[in-house]
Formats: sequence, structure tokens, C-alpha cells
Amino acid sequence: MFFRKRKQRVDNSQISTEHLSKSLQENIRIFKESLFHGDEAIVYREFRTAAPKPRDCIIICAENMVTHQYISEFVLRPMMVRSISSKSKNESLIRYIMENVIQTDRIEEQGDLMTLADAVYNGASIILVNGCNKAIVVEAEGWETRSISEPKSEQVIRGPRQGFVEELAINLTLVRRKLKSTSFKVKNLQVGTESKTRVAVIYLEDVVQEGLVQNVIDKIKGIQIDGILDSGYIEELIKDSPNNPLPTIGNTERPDVVAARILEGRVAVLVDGTPFALTMPYLFMEAFQANEDYFSHWIPGSFHRSLRYICFAITTITPALYLSLGSYDPQLLPTKLVLAMAASRKLVPFPALIEVLAMGLVFEILREGGLRLPQPVGEAMSIVGAIVLGDAAVRANLVSAPMIVVVAITAVSGFVIPDLYDTAVIARLTLVLMASLFGIYGMLLGIMGMVLLLASMHSFGVPYLSSLASFGAQNMKDTAIRAPWWSMRLRPQFIGSKNRKRLNNKDKGNQS
Repeated sequence: MFFRKRKQRVDNSQISTEHLSKSLQENIRIFKESLFHGDEAIVYREFRTAAPKPRDCIIICAENMVTHQYISEFVLRPMMVRSISSKSKNESLIRYIMENVIQTDRIEEQGDLMTLADAVYNGASIILVNGCNKAIVVEAEGWETRSISEPKSEQVIRGPRQGFVEELAINLTLVRRKLKSTSFKVKNLQVGTESKTRVAVIYLEDVVQEGLVQNVIDKIKGIQIDGILDSGYIEELIKDSPNNPLPTIGNTERPDVVAARILEGRVAVLVDGTPFALTMPYLFMEAFQANEDYFSHWIPGSFHRSLRYICFAITTITPALYLSLGSYDPQLLPTKLVLAMAASRKLVPFPALIEVLAMGLVFEILREGGLRLPQPVGEAMSIVGAIVLGDAAVRANLVSAPMIVVVAITAVSGFVIPDLYDTAVIARLTLVLMASLFGIYGMLLGIMGMVLLLASMHSFGVPYLSSLASFGAQNMKDTAIRAPWWSMRLRPQFIGSKNRKRLNNKDKGNQS
């Protein structure tokens, strides 16, 4: 069950007890005048059980959050047409109704007022019976949910087309369908004093490192906030180095990605109300991995992954390299190229640094506008705006033509690694400023500083660059390249999995 006691109690002046009483009218008064006071979306349906000894009852639920037909057919009708045994004592009457009258298996006996209130807000219905100090909680959620579709942010040519939705139960089912193992475990938590957001921590018990699961659970339990509306809240509140923009917790909308990372010994966190799942630990090299790498042949998969590393270097270094070589060290370039760059900048009134910063700012404005506008309008604005502004800027001698080429290459390369796009923008700006002060030596100094920063980072106890710094044969088979499946017999050592063995076929690589 997902129901937990509230950490924030209602004022004691409003409620004299935390538990139900045997008086139905007193219980109704507490719910109407205290717990749900002023909430007109709460439905109260009073009824009586069948003769010969009818009992007054009431069912309480939130409007449009339950399946009314389900409640009517399997709860109300059986209780109203079937008599309750007169031999049953009050103490066991609720249990008798649960076992012999109500025709559903998603029920629970509960007497705590706050837990019952939480149950109603989570989409359950509660049944109160006169003379009983316990209530029956019936789970019959019935709100509208988005249909399962392929995530727009993680589309693939080959691979599963399913993506997470905003409903936690559906997301758990999508992952469980891929990991049909008794080792698959789910730990249910609740975060947010007001939102009461349900959170599920999932992992493979036989694979995950001892202590990692408890570390994640402890960090989530330590969150003291009024509401969790997206998994991004949890990500920022539990991540290592919270002021560092580099991601140390992964996020994805794809069940197959979550399943793959759990199989390697990671822990995943699903949050009710959002399609984005979190995975941890998250290492630097994961930003360059795509799920499609594992669905195609390993040679093109390795090529595409290597291309992402190259694109990250291009989008991060190119503007700073252009600035340092063009302004400080032109002797390192071919003479014809230097003359061409000088000719294009002859009538430009601004220094190269202003060019780089201005064009970078304009591109980010166009990108942000394209994202916020409706999709057809946003795409048109981004394309037309970039072409028109770029051509007009060159014709007006505000920027040079080589600068337009540099900005275009930088932008396109950044789109290849969406997980590190924002980080690349910050790194790019830092290197540009360093190059403007000290030339190519400043750029190299900035790169060294970034490498040292990466080397000092950790994600839930795992070094951030451990996958790239490990020289073991098995550990290097899924980093810069994607080795064939038949050669990846062991799980990565740096994750710390209890069971490293993942493949038994030892002769596949020798087959012709």
C-alpha cells in the first residue's frame, strides 16, 4: 500500500483523537468539519446494509478520482443487498465485510484518521460502518491518464516505442514487464508534507551493491519540502555536489533504459506525476551512450558513440579555439586561412570576443524561443530567424562570415549530446573567457581545470570518471566504444555489483 501517515498533523483543537470512534456521526463530523473542511470535491454517500439488522454506513471519496462504476458494482451493491451476519461482533465486523461481502482484493483495514485522509487524496474510497472504529480502504483510482507513447526527447529508429507516463503504477508495470525476476524489488516512499507524492525505489536485489539502496532511500527520506511536482525536485535535493551543473543523477523517459541500468547494478527512482525516472549512480560516460547503440550492430554503434565524444569536444572548444588562434596565435594557422579571416573581419567594428559572445547569445535566444513557442511556430522561427539574422549580420558587417560558421558548427554539435548541452554552454563560455585573457594557453588551462573537476566528482560514492579511468578489459568494453554483446560477459566493476556475471556464452566470439 502507498498510504503513509502524515508528518504534519491537523490542529488538536479541531480533532480530539487521531483514530476513528465507534460513532458513525462523530466520524462524519470529523471528516466534514476538520479533515475535509471547505473541500467541495469530496463526495459523501450514505447507505444502509441489508436487513435483518441494517447498519448505517458511508463511503467517502474524492470526485473524479475513483471509478464510480467499480465502486457501485463491487462495493456498494454487495453491501446493500447482502445481510451482515448478526453473529459477527463489532470488533470483527470490518474483517467480516472485507472477507465475505466486498468483491475486490484491493482493500485494507485502517483506523488512523490521517492515513484515511491521505488514502482519499490518493484516489481511494473509504467505508465507515456505524459501531466500528475501523474503516475499509478500497483502492479504485479512476482518473484520466495519458496513453503510452514513444518519448519525443528519446526517439529511436530501432528499439521499443514505449515511454513512461505520469502514473506511477503504469510506470512500475512497464519496468516489471522487462525484469520478470524475483530479485526485482520495489520500495515505496512518500515525499512532501502537502503533495504526499508517491515515490518508488526499484532495483535488483541480487545485483545491486549493498548499501546503495539504503543510501538512496535515506536521502529521499531526508527531504523536508512541502511538495514534489517532478522528479527534478528529488534529483536536485539528493545529488552529490548540488552546486555543480554536471549531472550526477541520470534521467530518462524510457523503461528499457531504466531496465538496462538496473541490470548493471544501478538503482532507479520513479515519481508519481512525472514520466521522468531517475537512475543512480550516473557517470560521465553515460551522457554519450544512447539506447540505440545496443539495438544495432556494435560497429556502427561504436562509431556513433565515438562521434558523440568528438561533437562534445567541438561544441565546447571551437569558439575558444577560434578566438585564441585568430586573435593571439595566428602563426599556428595556414597563411591563406589567416588572410581570409582577416579580410572577412576588415569592416567588422567589434573585437572577436564580442562577436563570439553576441552570436552565442543570439543563438541561445533563438533556441529558447523555439522551445517555448508551439512546435510548428517554434521550428519555423528558429530556422528562419537563424538564416535571416545570420545573413543580415554578415551583410551589415556586424559579424564576420567565419564566425557564423563557427557558431553553426558549435550549435549542431551540441545537439548531438542533449544530456550535456547546458553543461557544454557553461564550459564553452568559460573557455572563451580564458582564451580572451591568455590565448591558447588560457584555453588549455581551462580544459585542465575542467578535467580536474570531473576527476574530483562522485555519484553516490562512485568516481565520476571511473568508467574512463579504468583500464580493465571488461570495464573498457562499454565506454568510448560499444563492444559486441558476446564479449561483455561481466557487469561494470566500477558500479560495484554483487553479481558481475551477465553472460555465460564463452564461445560466441570464435564462431564464424
